[in-house]
Amino acid sequence: MPAVSIAPPPRPPRRRLLAAAAGLAAAATLPGCAGLRAPPTRVPMAVTRLAAPCRADTLVVLLPGALSAPREFVDEGWIRALHDERRLAADAWLVDAHPGYYLERSILQRLREDVLVPARAAGYARVWLAGISLGGFGALGCAARHPGEVDGVLAVAPYLGRRSLLKEIGDAGGPRRWRADVPPPRPGQDDDLEREVWRMLAGGDTARLFLGHGREDRFAGAQRVAAALLGDRGFSVPGGHDWPAWRPLWAQWLDRGLLAPRCAADPASTRELPRGRPGGLAPGR
Repeated sequence: MPAVSIAPPPRPPRRRLLAAAAGLAAAATLPGCAGLRAPPTRVPMAVTRLAAPCRADTLVVLLPGALSAPREFVDEGWIRALHDERRLAADAWLVDAHPGYYLERSILQRLREDVLVPARAAGYARVWLAGISLGGFGALGCAARHPGEVDGVLAVAPYLGRRSLLKEIGDAGGPRRWRADVPPPRPGQDDDLEREVWRMLAGGDTARLFLGHGREDRFAGAQRVAAALLGDRGFSVPGGHDWPAWRPLWAQWLDRGLLAPRCAADPASTRELPRGRPGGLAPGR
């Protein structure tokens, strides 16, 4: 069976820390991660809530990358594109889902208990997850593990697994052949979220999944293969693993009209929601 190369090429030394940060999702003992310090986790996770220019029953939850802060979604124009330029009726929650939650393997529990359940309790009819890099992996992992609890996922330049798994998938002849040859885990087996994500991507039930990446992204090999599984829901732009590519990817996805209708013409600036919103979530830093 022919091999399909999807693993990234060997990394230059100065990029090893970035690769290690992305690989935190696999395990706390990954090679190269021992010296990486993550902030302490907190329960519940810190969440900053930003309101649409009008009343909204749609929510988009934004998950940062391993070396990013939630505030960057504001600083890099994602919120401006959502609320000021397109005036979409969708609130945004910026979640401080930093690498510490991935290291202690609590990210999915915290997303469910601190974000998804309170969002539904607050009355949101539709909840989308949108994440960058490690956050994109977290969003895909949440959809794989809790498929009925999110309405859709946008994974931007997602981390898609350790090199050994990508090689295994390539050696099998691609994700669909790999999925057919590898049985799903039995109840009680150690879970492997990376494998669950690829099984989901290769399984055909992907109508709610979208994946965008820069064509020169360090992990573009795996991202191209994953995007191809999604048909026209996988897309790319020129650029690498950074905001100059992530901004146009976000804009292209917003222009698909998936989130919500536009607000009326009455101007209103994006504002932080009051602390009393149901769910008891405190604004992040």
